[in-house]
Amino acid sequence: MNLDDALQTFIAESRELLEEMENALLNVDLAGDQGEAINAIFRAAHTIKGSAGLFSLDHIVAFTHVVESLLDKVRDGSVTLNDEMVVLLLSCCDYLSGMMDALAAGRHEQDPDTAPEGEMLQQQLRRHMDGEAAPSAVPALHAEPGVERIDAQRGDSDYWHISLRFGRSVLQNGMDPIAFLRYLGKLGRVVGIATLPDALPSAEEMDAEQCYLGFEIAFDSTADRAAIAGVFEFVQDDCEIRIIPPNSKVSEYVDLIRALPERAARLGEILVHCGSVTAHELEEALQQQSGKQEQALAPQQLGSILVGAGNVPPVVVEAALAKQKQVSEQKAQESRSIRVDSDKLDRLIDLVGELIIAGARANMIGQHIQNSELLECTSTLSGLVEDVRDAALELRMVKIGATFNRFQRVVHDVARELGKDIGLIVDGEDAELDKTVVEKIGDPLMHLVRNAMDHGIEPAEARLAVGKPAKGMIKLNAFHESGSIVIEVSDDGGGLRKEKILAKAIERGLVDPERKLSDSEIYNLIFEAGFSTAEKITNLSGRGVGMDVVKRNIQALRGSVDVGSKEGEGTTVTVRLPLTLAIIDGFLVQLGASVFVIPLDMIEECIEYATEPGQDYTNLRGQVLPLVRLRTLFRIDGSATRRESIVVIRFGNQRAGLVVDTLLGEFQTVIKPLSPMFSEVKCISGSTILGNGEVALILDVAALMNSVGGKGPLAALAA
Repeated sequence: MNLDDALQTFIAESRELLEEMENALLNVDLAGDQGEAINAIFRAAHTIKGSAGLFSLDHIVAFTHVVESLLDKVRDGSVTLNDEMVVLLLSCCDYLSGMMDALAAGRHEQDPDTAPEGEMLQQQLRRHMDGEAAPSAVPALHAEPGVERIDAQRGDSDYWHISLRFGRSVLQNGMDPIAFLRYLGKLGRVVGIATLPDALPSAEEMDAEQCYLGFEIAFDSTADRAAIAGVFEFVQDDCEIRIIPPNSKVSEYVDLIRALPERAARLGEILVHCGSVTAHELEEALQQQSGKQEQALAPQQLGSILVGAGNVPPVVVEAALAKQKQVSEQKAQESRSIRVDSDKLDRLIDLVGELIIAGARANMIGQHIQNSELLECTSTLSGLVEDVRDAALELRMVKIGATFNRFQRVVHDVARELGKDIGLIVDGEDAELDKTVVEKIGDPLMHLVRNAMDHGIEPAEARLAVGKPAKGMIKLNAFHESGSIVIEVSDDGGGLRKEKILAKAIERGLVDPERKLSDSEIYNLIFEAGFSTAEKITNLSGRGVGMDVVKRNIQALRGSVDVGSKEGEGTTVTVRLPLTLAIIDGFLVQLGASVFVIPLDMIEECIEYATEPGQDYTNLRGQVLPLVRLRTLFRIDGSATRRESIVVIRFGNQRAGLVVDTLLGEFQTVIKPLSPMFSEVKCISGSTILGNGEVALILDVAALMNSVGGKGPLAALAA
C-alpha cells in the first residue's frame, strides 16, 4: 500500500468531512431532526480523529478529540448547542482546514505559528464543558449496585479489558493492526498487553498478506464503551472485539475464556498477567463455576454475554446490530464510486477531442471516395465517438450544489461583520455543469453575494420602517436553459437607484449626458471598471474594484452577466454560462472561403434570407428579427451568394438572425483556445479543427447579441 496515496486520500476525505460539518453547523437550526444533524457533526469529527490516528498525526488527533468531547456532550443533552458554540465550532473547522493545508504541503507536525490559536480554541471548548458533571460522577466508571467482587479492595482501580482478534483480510484491506493499538493509547493507558499468535500456521502454509494475530489488553481509561469501540470502527467488520467494562463480575472473564478459541489455561494466565484479574479471583471464580450446570459454562456470543451479565439491555444489543448492518450497507454503497485525479479526466477529454477530429477526417475521406463499406464504417464510428464524447463529458459534470453550499458560511460570517440579519436560500443545487466551470465561477459568485449583502440588503431598522421583515434574504438559483446554465443571485433589498447610477456614470465620463439609455443599460454600468456608488469604503466594497473583474471572468468562460432590479424590492444578477468548455455540438456556416461554427444549442431555426436591401431586420412570422451581417461584421472580401440564409439564434430572452452565405450542417466541435495574439478579437470565442485540417472560428453568441442591442455590429467589432 502506498502511504503517500493513502495520506492524500485522507486529506481529500477530511476536507469533504469538514465541509459537511460546516454545512451541518450552519443549518442545524433549520434541520427537521436536530439530533440527527448533531450526530452528523459528531461523526465527521470522530472520523477525522480516527483516520488521523492511523497516520500518527498526534496534533490533529489531540485537537479533534477536544472537539469530539464537546460534541459528545451535546449529543447526550448535557450541553446545549447555542449560537456562540456554533461560531466556536466553525472556527475549529477553519483551524482543522488549515491543518489539512499544512499536511498537504508536507508538514506532518504541529506548526508552531498556529499552535497558540489551537490552544486558545481548545480552552474555549473546555470552557463550554466545565459547567458539566465532573468526570468522577460518570456512572460508567463505577461499579453497578450488586456487582460481586472477590477482591473488594481493588474497587475502582479496575481496568477495561479488550479481547481482540483481527480478521485474515485486514492487511489486504490496507489496515495496520499496530496503528489501531497505537491510537487506543490516545484514549488512556494500556496497562498490559499480550500478543496471541496461536492462529499462525506453519511456514509452508502461511500467507504473508494475511493477519493471524490476536491481542488481550488491559486498558485504563475514563472513556466510555462507545469511544473505545469507535477506535476499531474501520475494522469492525473484519475482526472480533469483546470489551469487558471495569468492575465487572469475574464470571464474565471466565465466560470470555470459554468463548475464545485458545486454550483456557493459557488465556487465564494471560488475563492475570495483564492485570485484568488476580490469580486468586480467577481461581475462586473457576471453582464457583465448576459447581454449576455445564450449560452455564458453554461458549456464548458477545451480545448474550453482555445481556446475561446485566451490563447492557437487549434493546441496546439490537440497536448495535442494526447499526452494524447499516454501516455495512453504507460501505457497500461507497465501494461503487472511486476517486479519479482531475488531470486524468482532462487527458481523457483531450484524447476524445483528437478522436473526434480523426473521425471527422475519416468520414470526409469516405464521402470523397464514395466507398459504401467505408461510409457504413465511418457512420458507425461517428455514432460511437459521439457516445464516448457524451460519456467522457458526463464524468466531468458535477452538481453546482457544492459551490452553492460554500456561501452558507460566507453569508453567516459577512452578516455578523456587517451587523445585519441575513439568510441564504439555495435552489437548483442539482443542476450540473463542467467541473472546470464550477471551479472558475466560485470567485465571481462570491463577489456578487458579498456585494448583495453590503449594498443590497438594508439594515434591519430601515427594512422594518418600510414594512419588510427584519431579516434580509439572499437567494442562489441555478437551472438549465438552451444548452447553458443560468445562475441567479437575488436579494430582497432596496434595489438599484437608476438616477444615482446614471449620474455617477456621467460624472466619470462613462456615458454621454445626451444619450438615452434603457434600464438594462443603466444597471449594467455597475460592471464598468472603477465604478462604485458606495458612500463609504468598507472591508467589502466601495473602492470601485470587483464588478468589472466579475464580468471579465465570466466572459472568459464564454458566459454573460446581466442585472435586473426594482427599486425598493431587490436586485437579481443573472449569470449565463456554457455547460462545458471542451466539446460542443456545433453548426457550420460559410462566408466566402471562411467557415464559422455556431453552438447548436443557441440555434432555433434556419430560414431563407428575405428582406429589403439596406434593412438590418426582417419579419419573422409577425415579429421583428434584428439581423447581424457576418460578412460585414468580419469584413470578408467578395460578394454574397445569390441565396443567403438566416440562422435564427437565441441567447437568454434575446433573438437575432445571422446572415450567412451557406449552411454546412452539424459538426462535433472540439474547442481550441485562441492564441493570446487574438485575445482582443470580438465576437469570437475559440476555434476548432475541421476534418480536412482547416481551422474554423467559433462565434461568441453573447457578444453578437450585444452588438445587436448596442452600438451596431461594426462599432462593436472596433470597440
